Order: sequence, then C-alpha cells, then structure tokens
Amino acid sequence: MALNGHDGFLLLDALVAIVGLVLLITRFKFHPFIALTLAAGFLGLTSGMALDKVMKSYQDGFGGVLGFVGVVLALGTMLGKLMAESGGADRIARTLVDAFGPARVHWAMMVSAFLVGIPLFFEIGFVLLIPLVFIVARRTGVPLIKVGIPLLAGLSVVHGLVPPHPGPLLAIGVFNADIGKTIFYGLIVGIPTAIIAGPLFGALIARVVPGSATSELMDQLAREPEAKDLPGFGITLATVLLPVALMLLKAVADITLDEKSAVRIWLDLAGHPITALLAALLLALYTFGAARGFDASRILKFLDASLAPTAAIIVIIGAGGAFKQMLVDSGVGKAIGQVALQAHISPILLAWTVAGLIRIATGSATVATITGAGVVAPLVTAIPGVNRELLVLATGAGSLILSHVNDAGFWLVKQYFNMSVVETFKTWTAMETIISVVAIVLIMLLATVVG
Repeated sequence: MALNGHDGFLLLDALVAIVGLVLLITRFKFHPFIALTLAAGFLGLTSGMALDKVMKSYQDGFGGVLGFVGVVLALGTMLGKLMAESGGADRIARTLVDAFGPARVHWAMMVSAFLVGIPLFFEIGFVLLIPLVFIVARRTGVPLIKVGIPLLAGLSVVHGLVPPHPGPLLAIGVFNADIGKTIFYGLIVGIPTAIIAGPLFGALIARVVPGSATSELMDQLAREPEAKDLPGFGITLATVLLPVALMLLKAVADITLDEKSAVRIWLDLAGHPITALLAALLLALYTFGAARGFDASRILKFLDASLAPTAAIIVIIGAGGAFKQMLVDSGVGKAIGQVALQAHISPILLAWTVAGLIRIATGSATVATITGAGVVAPLVTAIPGVNRELLVLATGAGSLILSHVNDAGFWLVKQYFNMSVVETFKTWTAMETIISVVAIVLIMLLATVVG
C-alpha cells in the first residue's frame, strides 16, 4: 500500500517541525521549552488540525506528562538532596572502595555511581561523587581517568536506562510500558553496558589520556573530609533502593497474582513510582535527616533548595509532552506507523535512531528522549507485539550517543578532568557512544528472548 498524499504531507510537516526545533535550540540558542512550544504550535497550525483543537492538544500533552513525571521528579530530587547532605553517598562509595581494594578501585567507582545514581540526576551525582574520584586518585596513584570514566559510565547508564530517572520514566509514560519490567530489563542491559564502557574502557583509555587535575582543584576536592556522623552503609542502601524494590515487587505481583487479588492491588499501590518514591523520601527524612542531627528547619531548607534547579527540566519535559501529543493528534503518528509497516523497520531500532539523531543535533538527552518517544509511540498500536519496555530502553540508549560540544556534560567533564577538547572526545564522547551502541546491541538480543 503506497503512502497517500496527505500522509506524505504530514511526514514532511513533522520533519520541518523537528528540524526547526533542532535549529532553534542549536543555531539560535532558544531555550528548549520555548523551542518545543513553538515546534508544537507550528505542527498543529500547519498540519490541518482544527484551530480550536491546537491549544487543547498542547495543554493535554503538557499536563498529561507532568501529572506523573513532575511529581516523581520532585520526590526524587528531594531524596537525592538529603542523601547528598547527610553523607550517604560518601558512605556507599567509601565502603565499596574499601571492599574492592586499591587494585580494583575503578570497579568500586562504577558500582558506587550505579547505586548512588539511581535517585539522582547525572549532574547532581557527578558533583556529589567527583571529590571521591580525586581523593581515590591521590591516595592510590591510579590515573584520574581510570577512576573517573567508570564513575561517569555508572551515572550515565542509570540516567539513560533505569527508572526512576526522568528520561526513562517519561518514555514509560509515553509508551505505556510496565515500570517493574523496565527496571528489570534496564538492569540486565545496564550492568554489562556499564562494565564495558566503565572499568574496561577506562583502563584502556587511561593509557592514552591519564588525566591530570589542576593543583587548585585537587587541593579543593581531595581534602580529607572532617569527621561527621555519616549514615551506615546498610541503612543508606536500604533508603536509596527502597523505591526500586517496591517497583520490582509490583512487577512480580502482576506476573504471579490474579488481578483481583487484594495483595496484588496493595502491591500495585505500593509499587507505583509516586508511592514508592514518597515512601523512600519519608524514610530518608529520618535516616538522612533527623538521625544525622538535622532539625526540621534545616531539613526544610534542604528540600526547598533541591527543587529550584529542576524548574527548567520540568517545563522542558512538559513542553516535550505537548509536542508528542501534537504529533499524535495531527495524524503524524499514524503516518509514521504506515511508513514503518511498509518499510519493515524494527520499532526498537527506529526509537534508538530517532533519539540518537536528536541527541547529536541538540546535545540534550532529555529532549532526545521526549521527541524520540513521541515520534515512535504510535507504532506501539500500529505494529502488534512490540515490546514496550524495550522501546523505552532503546529510546534511552539512543539519547546518550555521541555527546559533544553542544552538551553541557561535555564541558563539565572537560573542566573537572583538565582535558583538551580532543582528549574529552577520546574519553567522554567515546564512552557515551560505547554505552549507546552496546546497550542497543544487548536490547536487540534481549528482544529475541522476551519478544
């Protein structure tokens, strides 16, 4: 069946909107929120939608996404802030470094980042753990890059592949995927990916680019910490992993129990991301707050401070949801589905490719995840049997590829590790690309097993 003229026009219209979105962000330096809003409006107005439906579609998409992701984002950010201020992340990292020993300290850094990074944004996790990289490098004599790359890989993998991070959560909402299965598959794919891109690649590239921090930065970050009442390793781990455990329990209940079972209904409530993160935050108010000697006013100050940096991310995610809804309501989604059906494109590979192209163009993993999921979402209904959880992971994997000079993370890593632009390409950019490629290979292999 050939593509009809109207569908062809819709696809061209969507392409113009996406190219315009990319140009607004990259060439004209528009804020992604404004760029996404303009792109959504352009698509609605030019695709033939009824004028009274354009703004309704925008509002529905914006509100639909933030009704879920906005709450999760706020709870996760508060949890991360309390963990940072209490020294919980320090405790996890120190314990693992002691357990692994100096010779395998780069493995300890990857595990630390993987665990600590679960409730944290990449940038927060990086700033939180980077002093440990400098301390470990100074104490052990291990090259800075050999210690640092595994940390970056662990943080990046959980950022792209493992809920409750906003990117994967957003894609779960768009694809209507199961969060427990996504966490399970995300760990299956993420752990070997982090190993290959982290300790293995880090040990290799450190021979070429060992990395050397400035003496000022080393003196500032590698100071011996003052003695303080850090939370214990067990209680820190229990607090951080509580939401993941509750979500996995929900997944097990959904598989093993009848849908009318009272136990399953309660576990479904407990394992909902909002409930699970709220439970962890309430526990953290004690384990990371009161038990560490912080009074109520100090804890309130931490929580208030944690929310300010997330405002931009929240509105970007909302506008991305609006753009996605415009793709659906304008009929572009159905047209893409027709093309994919005729071309026999694997939806999983398509999700990875679209997210990857947008990531390379805009430098934003969040924008790449939002737009990639929006473009591919209609295929879930058009092509029967598509694994929604693997679509989430493929979109997340694509959103990590080839970080370069238009990505804030590129410059963050460059400055902290005192590298040239070329050295940053050899280390950080190569690592991000390895994560993306290894992840999609493992996702495609997993697709042959789980369907």
